Amino acid sequence: MVFFHRAAFFVCLAAFAQQSPPPPQPQAPPPQPAPQAPAQPEKAVTEMTTHDEQATFKSRVNLVMIPVVVRDGRGKPVAGLKKEDFQLFDRSKPQNISRFTAEKAGGQAIKFAEDADEVAKPAHKDAESVIPQRFMAYLFDDVHANFGNLAFARQAAIKHMSNDLTPSDRAAIFTTSGQGDVDFTDDKARLLEALNRLLPRPIGRSGGQQCPDISYYMADMIVNKNDSAALAAASADAMACMNLDPSMASTATQIAQGAAQMMLGIGEHETQVTYSVLKDVIRRMAATPGQRIVVLASPGFLTTDMMRSEESDIMDRAIRNNITINSLDIRGLYVDGADASQARTSRLKQQYDRFSARAEGDTLAELAYGTGGTFFENNNSMDEGFRVTGTAPETYYLLGFSPQNLKLDGTFHALKVTLKAPGHLDLQARKGYYAPKRLTDAAETAKQEIEEALFSREELRELPVDLHTQYFKAANGTANVTVMAHLDVKHFKFKKADGRNNNTVTIVSSLFDRNGSMVVAITKTLELHLKDDTLEKKVDGGLTLRTPFNVAPGTYLVRLVVRDSEGQMISAENSAVNAQ
Repeated sequence: MVFFHRAAFFVCLAAFAQQSPPPPQPQAPPPQPAPQAPAQPEKAVTEMTTHDEQATFKSRVNLVMIPVVVRDGRGKPVAGLKKEDFQLFDRSKPQNISRFTAEKAGGQAIKFAEDADEVAKPAHKDAESVIPQRFMAYLFDDVHANFGNLAFARQAAIKHMSNDLTPSDRAAIFTTSGQGDVDFTDDKARLLEALNRLLPRPIGRSGGQQCPDISYYMADMIVNKNDSAALAAASADAMACMNLDPSMASTATQIAQGAAQMMLGIGEHETQVTYSVLKDVIRRMAATPGQRIVVLASPGFLTTDMMRSEESDIMDRAIRNNITINSLDIRGLYVDGADASQARTSRLKQQYDRFSARAEGDTLAELAYGTGGTFFENNNSMDEGFRVTGTAPETYYLLGFSPQNLKLDGTFHALKVTLKAPGHLDLQARKGYYAPKRLTDAAETAKQEIEEALFSREELRELPVDLHTQYFKAANGTANVTVMAHLDVKHFKFKKADGRNNNTVTIVSSLFDRNGSMVVAITKTLELHLKDDTLEKKVDGGLTLRTPFNVAPGTYLVRLVVRDSEGQMISAENSAVNAQ
């Protein structure tokens, strides 16, 4: 089978131009009518052309996706539910669930090629242990944590990483302060060294008790919500800590208002930094294959109304990239009572402190439940906490719907997911989403679908495609790896136009290293404009497209994704090459 590159089309046109008759010479008067241009033959349409380019991806879709975890009375995820068991409401209006899948934790085994020219064979256990199956990003909130909570969590994390990580796991350590990060690796010594360096690193806050002692929650209530009771509590605390005379109540109120303004700015900045780092972690994890889990170890932090869009954007990014956020409240068992070391604190101030603690924990719960994850709270067993949050739920459900008559105004839409027959089951799902300010076109949607398939470990069989690999040792010490995609195009869907069978097929071939980082990806676009005779008689054996890579010797995960434009179907396959 001969493949024609798009450049061949222009070569044919150049050859045709050289064969055209020369233009007529000008004639003496009297003038003659202008000669008619000779009839031009119809331009040839190449039946097959390919075009290669470096793969780049951009994330935006119109479909709203909602991960849902259903648990029984013992907290165990419930499997076996169907789309018909769920009800979905957007701003109290029932919605049609257009996409429904039951997701299971864990990846699939991959195929492994041992020798040059050898077609990939089923993986053996040694191969599976080399290629990463699960990526764990441990994000420690050293901006909001105090020394006691962070030290408590650190010891449990050291034990967890020493004993629970498997050879096919890749772990990374990130901090909200950005200090002491370690990218994905299987080197436990580096991970443990990073854990031992963890320290609280607040932004703009001192470690001691302030005067007056105003939390970010109270500051938000005073400044943004004009809560007179919160201002009264802060003023009373200022009177007590500064030993002010009752006649100076107005002065105490001014001091409290100034402290609230200052704390509001500090709190907003710390939350923005935390969300910015979390967004970067998700962006980094989107470039890894297989199962992806973020363990957010934090004492919690407040998300004000102004920051809700940031929180929603993070959940959307995680959902679209199949990333689960598990939250671990490192405060442990919360004691609802006065602290003996803060005897000056009024009962009203203690009440606001309790409200603050709950609101800070609510953020951790929202991030977890909004991405299909687990929230571990109110428990002093940090060992159990890292064991629970270090895994994804055994089963969760992904519900998708396209909002009807959606206004592109960026406003918040409250969501509610229920079971038609709830029984004694508990349901956890995201609470809402923000409307986009523009809709995506078909090209962006196709690109997003390819990206999601590329960074997944799931194998899809919607198109008749087979993956094979070859590699050779080059003379200069590098390895030549070739990814071969065999397409049974005769069984593709085609659009009939101008006597041709038309389809555009996108083939993305990529290599990932042993730590799951993408090394290179090439997008190959195959334009098909096949005659009936070609489709019936000349492509019976299918088409094989080769994508060569020149890389350093090593072990690579191979991921092939194929999508067609007419059927809008996707196939995705895994292999591995030991190109040593």
